[in-house]
Amino acid sequence: MASLTYDLTLAGLSVGSAAALTGIGLIVTHRATGVLNFAHGAIAMVCAYLLRQFTVEWGWPLWLGAAVTLLLVAPAIGVALERFVFRPLSVLGSDPAQTLVASIGVFVLLVGGAALVWGTGARADAPTLVSADPWGQLAVAVALAVGVGAVTRWTRIGTELRAVVDDRSLAVLGGIDADRVAAAGWAFGSFTAGLTGVLLAPYVRLDPYGMPLLVMEVLAVAVVARMRNLPVAVVVALGIGVAQSQLTRLHPSGWGEQLLQAVGANLFVVALLIAALVLPGIGTRDALPRTATARVATPPGAWIVAVVLFLLPLGFAGSDLHTSVQVPALGVVLLSLVVVTGRGGQISLGQAAYAGLGALFTALLAAGRFPGLPRLPELAALAVAVVLVAPLGLLTGWPAISRHGLALALATFAVGVGVSRFVFSQPYATSGLSLDRPAGFDGDRAYYLLELALLACALLAAGVLRRGRTGRALAAMRDHESGASAAGVRVPALKLTAFVAGAALAALGGGMLGMGLRAFDATAYDPVRGLLWFAAVVVLGADSVLGALAAAALLVGLDAGARGGVAAALIGVLAVLVGRFPGGPYEALRAAASRLRLRRRATLTPLGARVRRQLRPVRPRTARELVPAGATAMTSVRLHAPGEPGRRVPGVPERGRRPAGWDRPPASGAGLSGQQGRQGGLSEPSHTASTHGAKPPPDTGPLSSAGRPGIGGQASGSGQPQGNTPADSPGELRHDHPTTARSGHIATPPDTPGQPGTDGTTPGTEQPGSAAQPRGDAPGAEAGGPRSRRDDSAPPRSRASAQDPGRPPSRQDGAVRAGGATQARGDATAPPGPANGAPASRAAPRSSHPPLEPTALRARQLHVSYGGFTALDGVDLEVRPGRVTAVVGPNGAGKSTLFHCLAGTLRPARGQVLLGERDITRQAAHARTRLGIARTFQQLAVFPSLTVAENVRVGAEQGRIADPGAVERALRLFGLDGPVRALPAAGLPTGTLRRVELARALAGSPRVLLLDEPAAGLDSGEVAALARVLRALAADGMALLVVEHDLDLVADLAHTVHVMAAGRIVTSGPADRVLETGTGG
Repeated sequence: MASLTYDLTLAGLSVGSAAALTGIGLIVTHRATGVLNFAHGAIAMVCAYLLRQFTVEWGWPLWLGAAVTLLLVAPAIGVALERFVFRPLSVLGSDPAQTLVASIGVFVLLVGGAALVWGTGARADAPTLVSADPWGQLAVAVALAVGVGAVTRWTRIGTELRAVVDDRSLAVLGGIDADRVAAAGWAFGSFTAGLTGVLLAPYVRLDPYGMPLLVMEVLAVAVVARMRNLPVAVVVALGIGVAQSQLTRLHPSGWGEQLLQAVGANLFVVALLIAALVLPGIGTRDALPRTATARVATPPGAWIVAVVLFLLPLGFAGSDLHTSVQVPALGVVLLSLVVVTGRGGQISLGQAAYAGLGALFTALLAAGRFPGLPRLPELAALAVAVVLVAPLGLLTGWPAISRHGLALALATFAVGVGVSRFVFSQPYATSGLSLDRPAGFDGDRAYYLLELALLACALLAAGVLRRGRTGRALAAMRDHESGASAAGVRVPALKLTAFVAGAALAALGGGMLGMGLRAFDATAYDPVRGLLWFAAVVVLGADSVLGALAAAALLVGLDAGARGGVAAALIGVLAVLVGRFPGGPYEALRAAASRLRLRRRATLTPLGARVRRQLRPVRPRTARELVPAGATAMTSVRLHAPGEPGRRVPGVPERGRRPAGWDRPPASGAGLSGQQGRQGGLSEPSHTASTHGAKPPPDTGPLSSAGRPGIGGQASGSGQPQGNTPADSPGELRHDHPTTARSGHIATPPDTPGQPGTDGTTPGTEQPGSAAQPRGDAPGAEAGGPRSRRDDSAPPRSRASAQDPGRPPSRQDGAVRAGGATQARGDATAPPGPANGAPASRAAPRSSHPPLEPTALRARQLHVSYGGFTALDGVDLEVRPGRVTAVVGPNGAGKSTLFHCLAGTLRPARGQVLLGERDITRQAAHARTRLGIARTFQQLAVFPSLTVAENVRVGAEQGRIADPGAVERALRLFGLDGPVRALPAAGLPTGTLRRVELARALAGSPRVLLLDEPAAGLDSGEVAALARVLRALAADGMALLVVEHDLDLVADLAHTVHVMAAGRIVTSGPADRVLETGTGG
């Protein structure tokens, strides 16, 4: 007995040593680069093949082959991967999903390349580098771990490595060559992968698919060690190896024997499942939402081509038709990835498991072997199998609720590996199992027609999920999960829905594939194939139905028409190029075609250009040519001397003249460059209008259709004709390039009536006597205008942005007033009224939703701690209806923590958050939105792949009440109801996106509005317009909370100001008193 225990322990140490080497390599690579190298197993397989090629095929000495393989080839692979694959991604600042796709692409490329070079058959003659004595392998693993630890702790490269791991950007600023450190990490990681491969090759099956998966199964070692702790990784690897060997001694009777054998043979898989599904998720720090691009409409011709290509196999015969049967089935499987990954934005590496379960359940049901169910016809068996597999999507959907990126990838991959090892590979489930085709569809051509019908049904189902309310919610969750939750989207339920629907589609495709092959083949649903399918869908268009169909045809056609592995190699190449071509292959092809067309154009030499200028008069430059890059049409106006022909120059209006329909020119500082605004920077204020004599018109009033101020350059009731759109409204602008022209500017009416023109009115406007009637349904509204503010002592006005284009920069937190009385706000007692000159026919319609109920948001004794740091210490706060409450204070005072507690994204350790009399402390963010609490974000939270109107519609569909007119009112309120409404949010400047975000928040008819740094990225004119909107919202009875660093905006806007310091509110009171006393910092 003692001898058996000793022998099993030695065998376990041998396996554990190889696993420890894998863990060491993965940890070092991750610590140096932040990448979990999914290609680690593929590199190990390639190195094992190379050593066999050198020694067995070419007859090299073992020591020479090992030296070349381990000391030259393996590190070179790592350096090449860092230089050509992952460094471009790092330079682009890509999100973890792109890095993961690139890593999977390397895996697929190496597996496909190995299959092309060495074939798919297994090799049993791999050379033995280290003797079978486990002590030698253990010594290698321990020595390697000790060496890495010593280098990390006591050498300069180790210090640099730790610095890069802690903060790469700060390390670069400190003079550390982060690229060199990353290259060293990749080289060492590839060396350990190669060492693992050559040590394992003599004792396992050496083939392109089996060995990489075997190495990937020991990811649990690195995950349990939290991707950092080398000693823990070594101990866990050795422990699992010994335990796996010792389990072979147990031989229980009955059904437990088969289960124990399965567990004993796959203990590393069990550890991977536990580590990925139970332990807290691993990954990089919380990153900003990934950059989404605008959707490109699919040309109708592409669908015609797809239909023709999928009908072509009906003319085939023999083996070609038999092979084509796999294409529609695989297309249905890949559609599941379009729903889960493309539209829902969730990484799913386990779809092959659901496809395999669909085929397995169909075969069991058709054979009458499924427990508790009778034998069913094939089509009925397929339908029941889909119903049975769909709920199993919760296996990956539930972890997705709390996991993202790398952690979610590991969880879904672990589920796929677990199903493959514990279901597909076990004889009790698959032995002697066959699968026939449905009656009447036995022939390949008839069955292909049936598959086309089922594919059409799957396309309709995927289309329903990708369009409408559910599709917009999925896209919002993909683009910005926190923003979707703030808009009211039930993100956890939506994730579960996506995974359940994806599991059902995968099961349908898997069952179709099994019937097409007439058997259940476990290798067709191997986890490696799942990685290949994921990479193919992502690189060919994750959110494209046609991309999934093209991927299916490519994967089947290339492998059938050429040597096996060609499709995998091609998909791998496309995936590793994601850093070079972030837009994908289609975007790269379009860019190449554009460059080719430019090269074909004939160009003149300098001499030829001079000759042409002498022979032809110089054509005057048009206004469009004179607009600089990044400028918008609002900044392109005329300037000419008396008697000279008009000439358009940017930023300066024509004296005494306006474009037709421009009733309200922009106030000073209203221009925002598209590119600068997109980057969050401020553009140069376009105040040249006032400097060249153009006088602002009288205040036309900010109230829009709902009695609220317009921020887009015109009020809804301003009486603009349909065909004469105001030039200062981004949504109404006429321009040849609407993407850049309609969004870079928020035209702002002046806060107070401006100087009249020479005739007492502003050209292009009507007399005040024709003003539209005010809202009759506004509480407290009088016949002559809107109601007064509820605050008896309005805060002093300090902002002069709309009148003084040269105002100094806004003060930051900590600044105090220099002293002296401040100028009283001009609209303290009477907010701006309806638009002057607005005809009654264009007056705003009444609001279709009921008036706001006075509801206060209160925080009581909130306590939040992070470790030993107290972020909130007994904070009490009340946000009252009809008032603007501001929270200011220095960085680290607790403002953001308080904001997140109120918004529902952070749960306090103690205390309560009350909405009216209802305790909402435990309510999630999306639930609070449905109760009437809306919020905005400091970092823009819009959905770039959706249009402006769709962004706003998401907020209306998920809001507090169903209001069909809410979208149109919100678009008109912020000047987004013109052509800009149909533009995708991707690429629009910051000023426009701020309006989109605020319009989405208001479309849900909230009672409380929380704003986090609303003025970030806006210029002075835009901030002034925003302030007028917020004041009018408060006048309508809404409760507003503003967390802001700009004390000028706070003084101009807030009724009550709370100053925070060290997690407490230290001062509260009216804005003029609090800010004048100097306690704002």
